[in-house]
Amino acid sequence: MAKITVNGKAQEVDNSTTLAQLITANSIQQPDMVSVQLNEEFVSKESYAATVLQDGDVVDFLYFMGGGKLSEL
Repeated sequence: MAKITVNGKAQEVDNSTTLAQLITANSIQQPDMVSVQLNEEFVSKESYAATVLQDGDVVDFLYFMGGGKLSEL
């Protein structure tokens, strides 16, 4: 088992767990809209299935929200 940190919380995963599997295991809503940082480096979506997590890794799931213009009342 590997001990990792996901969005600031400790978690244990199998040694062969990939980022893609972690996204599924954590029930990430709208996985197409999430960006992933692994040890403070962004990982491309194309690499999720091939990126195997290691003991001590820090993973952050980030959602970027678009903004709009406030209308005047």
